[in-house]
Amino acid sequence: MGKRRSVPPVYSMCVQPAFLIGTNNEDGTANFAPITWVSVTQGEGDGYMLVISMFGTKKTKQNVQRTGIFSANLVSVDMLPLMDYFGSRHGSDGVKDGVPCEVSRGEVLDVPVLAQSRWVYECQVAEAVETGASTTFFCPIRNIQMDERLSCRDPFDVDLTLLDPVIYSGKYHSLGKLLGDIGDFL
Repeated sequence: MGKRRSVPPVYSMCVQPAFLIGTNNEDGTANFAPITWVSVTQGEGDGYMLVISMFGTKKTKQNVQRTGIFSANLVSVDMLPLMDYFGSRHGSDGVKDGVPCEVSRGEVLDVPVLAQSRWVYECQVAEAVETGASTTFFCPIRNIQMDERLSCRDPFDVDLTLLDPVIYSGKYHSLGKLLGDIGDFL
């Protein structure tokens, strides 16, 4: 192993999947914004909760606080232009319709969903925790819409190479290859 050096705690090597969070504006129109502070934790029983943190006063955060529901649309590499577009426009400036995309409604919750996304969570907020200018939402996952090409044998058998997710850590990255299962390297 190479040597390490200590540096100030200002660097972020938090590897995060990129999601476009879909919310309903007050007038019923769809709003999407890129968020990468997303993870999961154990919920009640066998269910998982999506844990998502949003910073500042963005329209998406306000919509989640107002309605308590949202969709989390996994961003695949082919969706990067859409993610960049949504991220460069503010929801309070009007409808973000400068890049064409097909939007439908959730199957369980009344949330906007991007047809192009290969994996979509439909979530309902159970708890919100304020930390400075960030709010962290703990959200039971009410439904998952997954690409029909996925054939999952168990909850951890998800072929990320098929999903081709954008991974964010200050810059955009993608996955290279499947390396194996737990225990394959013993």
